Amino acid sequence: MSFERIKEKLDILADAAKYDISCSSSGSKRANKNKGLGNSDGVGICHSYTEDGRCVSLLKILLTNHCIFDCAYCVTRKSNDIKRAAFKVQEVVDLTMNFYRRNYIEGLFLSSGIFKSADHTMERLVAVAKKLRLEENFNGYIHLKSIPGASDELMLEAGLYADRLSVNIEIPTISGLKLLAPDKKHEDFIKPMAAVREGIVQYQNERKIIKSTPKYAPAGQSTQMIVGATGESDRDVMYSAAFYYEKYNMKRVYYSGYIPVAEDSRLPALGSPVPLLRENRLYQTDWLLRFYGFDIRELLNENHQNLDLDVDPKLSWALRNRELFPLDINRADENLLARIPGIGMKSVYKIIQARKFRKLNWEHLAKIGVALNRAKYFITCDSAQWEKRELPSERIKGLILQNSTSKFRKDYSIQLALFS
Repeated sequence: MSFERIKEKLDILADAAKYDISCSSSGSKRANKNKGLGNSDGVGICHSYTEDGRCVSLLKILLTNHCIFDCAYCVTRKSNDIKRAAFKVQEVVDLTMNFYRRNYIEGLFLSSGIFKSADHTMERLVAVAKKLRLEENFNGYIHLKSIPGASDELMLEAGLYADRLSVNIEIPTISGLKLLAPDKKHEDFIKPMAAVREGIVQYQNERKIIKSTPKYAPAGQSTQMIVGATGESDRDVMYSAAFYYEKYNMKRVYYSGYIPVAEDSRLPALGSPVPLLRENRLYQTDWLLRFYGFDIRELLNENHQNLDLDVDPKLSWALRNRELFPLDINRADENLLARIPGIGMKSVYKIIQARKFRKLNWEHLAKIGVALNRAKYFITCDSAQWEKRELPSERIKGLILQNSTSKFRKDYSIQLALFS
């Protein structure tokens, strides 16, 4: 096939893949061996950064944008009048190897529209990964998008060649899925998730006995939800996320604000995309659940169904629970320290270590890296400057927002001065 036709396919199918943001590679440790190509150790997501600060990228494409389904929110749905294309298995393999040899990428993220059937599509995704591993000796990162409804056998085979597998749950609620994707069934998403979860456990147990047992999906599995296509609250979204973390041992849940792609009475009007700030607040809430010991019911509940867009969710929670504060920075345990606004987990560990040697005051906390503009309203320490100052929650919120705005204006003025 001509270079021009391959380039045309790449333009179409790479553009179609941009709506899927769940392409993280963190967690995989597939080392290079036998003089192979690539090494997935420590790589990250497309055009983003790893924990050590490196910017990395993945070739992120669809195998095809043909699809037998007609989901209202999807740009590749069968009723949409768009240019269609499909790669052959060998074409994806060749593209991946050529891009890697030119140092354009460190791995592959491969998804697909569903053509003919779920198993037919999944077979071809697995075939790409299998060829890369066995025929090209490629040890770089591979993320395969699992196809809803694919058989357990195919999911188990996929995990032997891919570093991460993911099934996009798409709409957070079952009722929303029925409204916007009536051809799909909720259980079709759950089935491959369960197969991957069981495969990971099975192979981990076998490796404890037989060291030569191959790794199965070493970077785990992830999923993605579209936010704002239906009228779900932040509570609905995050309760679903908490369920998938607990039930299916998800490594990550991604939140993608709905982008209007077509006129449809079931969808928000064109020109009204979900604010990026809402996405940001959902990710901050996700972080609190995974690393800060919060229960989802503390952050979102019947009385508080949507996140505060003005302030981050930890500060919002603290303002609603003032009776728990102030906390003594020199006595509070790790769990309580992690709940103080302005104190991240790295600062928590530094505080615990530092107070073994002396009582900490405001100066010490500033050097540790605590954001005192927020934390000072919720703590006491070896200093009396703020300890007796009692303010209502709304006043504290106003002062913090005012301080944040002033800092932004100051930083912006400095940038203007530097580049004018």
